[in-house]
Amino acid sequence: MTKRTSAKYKIDRRMGENIWGRPKSPVNRREYGPGQHGQRRKGKLSDFGTQLRAKQKLKGYYGDLTEKQFRRIYGEAERVKGDTGENLIGLLERRLDAVVYRAKFVPTVFAARQFVNHGHVLVNGKPVNIPSYRVKEGDVIEVREKSKQMVVLLEAVQLPERDVPDYIEADHSKMTATFVRTPGLSDVPYPVQMEPHLVIEFYAQN
Repeated sequence: MTKRTSAKYKIDRRMGENIWGRPKSPVNRREYGPGQHGQRRKGKLSDFGTQLRAKQKLKGYYGDLTEKQFRRIYGEAERVKGDTGENLIGLLERRLDAVVYRAKFVPTVFAARQFVNHGHVLVNGKPVNIPSYRVKEGDVIEVREKSKQMVVLLEAVQLPERDVPDYIEADHSKMTATFVRTPGLSDVPYPVQMEPHLVIEFYAQN
């Protein structure tokens, strides 16, 4: 098992939730956490614990971003006008790897990061290999011609467990996707409840 795959399953187990809605998640079989103490009865979380968990869940969902990356995105969300929690979700969903994942070009967020890293993606006709690249409304994301027959791509398109959200227009026959608009929390098809307001509280207090 690759480091990334094991990390993915550890995050699910640690949270006790199937945060990506994947049928193979170990949480579907065991709801307790990983490790020898995972089956201990959970005590009630403090406010800090609840906020920390919300942050870890959101950070983990987007491919387990580093704390530095995530805090920087939070800082930007705070500086922009409007609701900081909604801004945070909008900025996370504008990451190129998130758009590639949402467009169903790949099966997981982790695969999306690798897919972009390896140079399989064009944005408005130009190659971009930075997963954190921020797309703008109207940007066209396309799989490079040489990469269109990759098995991972053809399998991901067929996955029944998730649909392409309405803020992205995907054409799987051409392997292109247009980022139509920046979504808010209620637009994003998270399989579990995300609580960006708790993430904001966490950073405001720590």
